Amino acid sequence: MDAMDAAQKMDQQYRYQRYVYDLSRKYYLLGRDTLLSEISVKAGEHVLEVGCGTARNLIKLSSMHPEAKLYGLDASQLMLDSAYEKRQFQKTNNIALKQGLAQQVTPEQFGVEGGFDHIVCPYVLSMIPNWHEVIEQAIKNLKVGGSLHIVDFSDQSAMPTWFSKLLLTWLDWFNVHPDPKLPAYLATLSERLGGELTIKQIAGRYALIVHYTKQGE
Repeated sequence: MDAMDAAQKMDQQYRYQRYVYDLSRKYYLLGRDTLLSEISVKAGEHVLEVGCGTARNLIKLSSMHPEAKLYGLDASQLMLDSAYEKRQFQKTNNIALKQGLAQQVTPEQFGVEGGFDHIVCPYVLSMIPNWHEVIEQAIKNLKVGGSLHIVDFSDQSAMPTWFSKLLLTWLDWFNVHPDPKLPAYLATLSERLGGELTIKQIAGRYALIVHYTKQGE
């Protein structure tokens, strides 16, 4: 799927959902605020959110770190339209937004030299079939010592089987497909590249929170 096809698919999916997105997602996208609270952002640092949607998380980060420089990327221009409106309403002036794909984004698109200090992926990987490319591109786009932060669905193995089946069936309606191989992939990647990796399971393995810090050359 090329960039045009992916963007059109996302626009079709969120044409109407975007109006109720934040209200509906807060009940099952668990761990987003926990992830944001665990990111240590210094004044002047560059933070990119991949799949920023309506800018809900960026606006929270802006409130927490008003001296940071925040950037949002989303495949859906319609979602970005909502993000622009929300940014204007909240009067946040440290957020830049662009349309594009997570697998192709570069710091130069946002006028950032030397890479990002933090890249945040909240419930994005489970929506992208080739999610490993998103992770590899994110690490490439980080400064040495920069960090990748992920929250996404886990394997629900500590929860009743009926719940997991029901959840996965429901997510499939929205083209969301969590991959239980994500933790093992991250562990292998960290062993190959070095760096510091932490993976925390939350809410009975409903979701996982990941922090990875890029190692120097």
